[in-house]
Amino acid sequence: MRLNGRRSSSNVEDRRGISGGKVAGIGGIGGLIVTALIIWLAGGNPLEVLNQSGGLVSNTNQVQSTLSPEKEKEYEEFAKVILAGTEDVWKEEFSKAGLTYRNPKMVLYTGSVRSACGNATSAVGPFYCSADETLYIDLSFFEEMEKNMGAGGDFAYAYVIAHEVGHHVQNLLGTLDETHNAMRQLPEKEANRISVRTELQADYYAGVWAYHDNRKFNSLEPGDIEEGLNAASKIGDDYLQKQAQGYAVPETFNHGTSDQRVRWLKKGASTGNLRGGDTFSPDYNNL
Repeated sequence: MRLNGRRSSSNVEDRRGISGGKVAGIGGIGGLIVTALIIWLAGGNPLEVLNQSGGLVSNTNQVQSTLSPEKEKEYEEFAKVILAGTEDVWKEEFSKAGLTYRNPKMVLYTGSVRSACGNATSAVGPFYCSADETLYIDLSFFEEMEKNMGAGGDFAYAYVIAHEVGHHVQNLLGTLDETHNAMRQLPEKEANRISVRTELQADYYAGVWAYHDNRKFNSLEPGDIEEGLNAASKIGDDYLQKQAQGYAVPETFNHGTSDQRVRWLKKGASTGNLRGGDTFSPDYNNL
């Protein structure tokens, strides 16, 4: 990505090195041991989603960052520039729609963190908490993407941030409240389907951001979109379950298949249309 000369967001709080207190570890969903790769994009409140599935257990283990100071600084500066880009794009797109965009905050942390949605370890991966309108990220996740997921690249990392900002967009539009309320009242299988629709829409919004960020700043280089699509393919429920246990269980999907995630990210990136990401109306089997 071409980011030289771009402004950095001031809406960033640095809590690295500050303990989150008693932290929440990660258990299982649907009988599976859930890794950070599976639960990375767990919606507006990943702790709530996991609680609904009985997935949170008390734990005192923390994930320690292995990043060099130089690499950590590089990722910090990158994250601030990408967040600033989302602020510029979404302020403009909301204004076009007659709406007002409110910037989210980003918290950088290591090991564990306390949010308005609960306490979490780095094992949760990046997440958005609608209760305090904040993105939480341990920057070592970017290194995990490259080394353990085969999903490295600057645009892949930008996609991570843009997806979580996509949940903020959903929050401002009222979508998250509707989906969370519906999920609490439905059986697990149906709640999972709503979760999938929510995640795919956040992928779409990440694509919309990429479209307009490139329009405004000429930020995309050859291969960037492919990096994002590759990352999307590596976090599909079907791909991750097959990697973990050799087969997939569709009724337990709560993020979407690799094909779905790639398709919705690509659609947003090719159209840039805020209103074109309706993942809730189509038949579930045709998402």
